[in-house]
Amino acid sequence: MSSISLTFKHFYRAFLLVVGLAIWSVSVQAQTDAAKGEAIFKAKCTACHAIDKQVIGPALGDQLTKETDDKWLIKWIQNNQALIAAKDAKAVAIYNQYNQSGMTVFADLSDADAGNIITYVRSTWKDMQANANKPKGGAAAAAEQGPSLMIVYALLGVIILAFVVILVLNKVVKTLEKLVSSKPDLIIEPVVADTVAVDKYATVKKLAKNKKFVFFVLICVSIAGGSWTWVSLWNTNVHQGYQPVQPIKYPHDLHAGAMQIKCQYCHSGAYKSKNASIPSLNVCMNCHKVIDRRKDATEPSAEIAKIYTAIGFDPKTQKYDSTQTRPVQWVRIHNLPDFAYFNHSQHVTVGGIKCQTCHGPVETMKEMYQYSPLTMKWCIQCHKRTEINYKGNAYYEKMEAVHEILRKGGKVTEAQMGGIECGKCHY
Repeated sequence: MSSISLTFKHFYRAFLLVVGLAIWSVSVQAQTDAAKGEAIFKAKCTACHAIDKQVIGPALGDQLTKETDDKWLIKWIQNNQALIAAKDAKAVAIYNQYNQSGMTVFADLSDADAGNIITYVRSTWKDMQANANKPKGGAAAAAEQGPSLMIVYALLGVIILAFVVILVLNKVVKTLEKLVSSKPDLIIEPVVADTVAVDKYATVKKLAKNKKFVFFVLICVSIAGGSWTWVSLWNTNVHQGYQPVQPIKYPHDLHAGAMQIKCQYCHSGAYKSKNASIPSLNVCMNCHKVIDRRKDATEPSAEIAKIYTAIGFDPKTQKYDSTQTRPVQWVRIHNLPDFAYFNHSQHVTVGGIKCQTCHGPVETMKEMYQYSPLTMKWCIQCHKRTEINYKGNAYYEKMEAVHEILRKGGKVTEAQMGGIECGKCHY
């Protein structure tokens, strides 16, 4: 019996070591997620880059494999213009190599997002290289994916269960050793199952009296409950990915993507107002009065017919009937809380921010959905990364003039600071 106990002790220590190494390896592997990187790459990078061939920009697979400085790569992805302006040798060399054609600035990407893109590109390129060296007909290697949350939770569950089983077995072995040592002449008689009542809950009762086991279970329950509560509260009222069903299916990928219609043609309020505004159907009819179907379609579009019905337009007679008009009840997607003030014109006109920075790659969306979380943390991170270009900007020139008055000892009124603008009080 003592040899059994000693074996359990050795196994117990080895098990703890293996568990520690497993958790450490999972945490290290989860630092960058190729699956998340793939989603971001397809949304933001495929317009100019491919992994295995040059498009507008270079083939990224070979480039990111040769460049091992991930910190520099993350800075380049987030804001390559800042590196070029700072005369960074690598950045300037790339800028000159591609005829001084600047790459899009992705200030909305966090360090983790950029790292996920790098991991996805490298892992996919590695798989492409491996498949290229295989004989024809061989099975293609699956793309390396980061560990899913379900696998991680299942692994942790198995580890905890195995830990509990080991504790119980160790306790049982010690109890048997004490019993044998106290009664060396003990003879165990066979017990007839039919004549002895078996307590089904004896093991549960014994575990309930074990203070160490009870404490361990309470700690696990507290950690799990606290984690669930934290995640639930943190994501309260965060509707990232929200995609309601609209009364008319408006394909942004066709209008903003294939047709390259500028966002502000429809959302004209974005450059001069607090709200971007939803276009009236009259704006739609500028084109759809003569266009009632896709180029390759033989039948009129059912969605365009909904516009005709709502505005009271008869495509046969080309006339409007105002008595037949019906308002389109669009479902709002981006909805900030009442205590948050956001001005589109201040960001689009003054800040020069592109619509895609907040709304994502709308030119690739079949139907619009909420791309960004729109949380305070997300806004603050963007404000920390975005550099101000005050040259030729009337707003910042005005602020510079105010500061010049202050330097000379003059007085500055609220009106000079924009205090009598309507939007300061009314919104």
